[in-house]
Amino acid sequence: MIKFMPEPRLLESPRGRAWPRPLSTPASPVGVPLPARANVVIVGAGPAGLAVASALWHLGIRDVVLVDRDGRPCHRFFDRIDRLGQRVLRSPYEHHPGVEGYRDCELLDFARLHWSLLTDDERGEIRMAQSGHRSVVPVDVFDAYCRHVAAVHQVTERTWQATVTRLRPRHDGLNVSTDRGTIDARFVVLCQGEERRQAPGGWTGGYWDEPVPASARTVVVVGAGLSSAHIIANALTSGRRVHWVVREVEERYQCADVNASFFRPEGRAKFDAGSWADRLTLMGRHRRASVMFEFQPLLRAAEADGSLVVHRGHPVADARIGAVRLASGETVVGDHVVFALGTTPSIGTELLPAEVVAARDGWPDLDERTLAYRANPRVFAVGAAACMVLGPAARNIDGHRVATARVAATIAARSGIVTPTRTLVEAGALV
Repeated sequence: MIKFMPEPRLLESPRGRAWPRPLSTPASPVGVPLPARANVVIVGAGPAGLAVASALWHLGIRDVVLVDRDGRPCHRFFDRIDRLGQRVLRSPYEHHPGVEGYRDCELLDFARLHWSLLTDDERGEIRMAQSGHRSVVPVDVFDAYCRHVAAVHQVTERTWQATVTRLRPRHDGLNVSTDRGTIDARFVVLCQGEERRQAPGGWTGGYWDEPVPASARTVVVVGAGLSSAHIIANALTSGRRVHWVVREVEERYQCADVNASFFRPEGRAKFDAGSWADRLTLMGRHRRASVMFEFQPLLRAAEADGSLVVHRGHPVADARIGAVRLASGETVVGDHVVFALGTTPSIGTELLPAEVVAARDGWPDLDERTLAYRANPRVFAVGAAACMVLGPAARNIDGHRVATARVAATIAARSGIVTPTRTLVEAGALV
């Protein structure tokens, strides 16, 4: 059997092209006070928040306020990507923050519409997507598409820059406290995303989203995921020598961190049928750090010529400035240590009372049909916080769409808006 190995040249897809903008592109409400009231407040304007706001727009719910620390849809998402120099997404073309069930312009449509701006390699990926095969989406295309979705669905003009500090439940809604004032909301949707996983106490070094000092000639990278691969590739390109510490006996090259079955309805149904203990096991087994196939030729060549040294099967015992001590007793020395230890979901613990989150094994207690917090059905979670309901794919952009369908339909039903029966049944809003 011949195994297809994608060419690494896709990793150099252009960034910063001049994409045509929609005819009307309202700006974010800079300097405008926060509204005192809103039907729905969405906390976080990343891909998940963009999906929720767009879905509510289709359902006729326009009294929506997005509160985001950066104040621009998906800005923080792309800022983190650009810090790594990432040029392509791991998600294929069918994974996008568009809206399920509506004749919207989807990501593949958008890319085909701008065919003349694409490189030959990028056009080849579109042909692959049209044929039903795995494809790679350029970051530049996805960025332009998100801006298009935000403008068309009036998300940009509804996004305020502010930091939410607390959610106080009331009998008829919630009081949303921010550093710029408060908003009385009937419903709140948490789309907070994930934060970087911190290194154990006492370890010293930098993190994957921080720059490597220019003076560092040898870099030690701890972690086996996609962020590690980008850091390593950047270091090698700049002429540095790299030590890569991988906990497992070998690094994994695959399309996604998540088993592909969880992106399909039957995979989610299998996850849904399991007990809590079964789900915890599946979460650990099917979401492990991995690297895109496109990196394999580059990293294997670097290892062969000695510019990359991979320490496989060695957990880290301690890390100090410039040195990592492995559990085997070996010490790996470099000028700078980078931790790429993954991310942890934000589940609402910093905003909601503990009795509302009702955290168990690090996950919130959510209604499995609506993704509302059981202890307060006016608050919903979209994104990684919904993993114990939707499975590990909830962290992915496509998982945001599945969650959005349930949440948006539920809010519409509770707001007295009639939506297609099939959508409501799928969302669990009808009983």
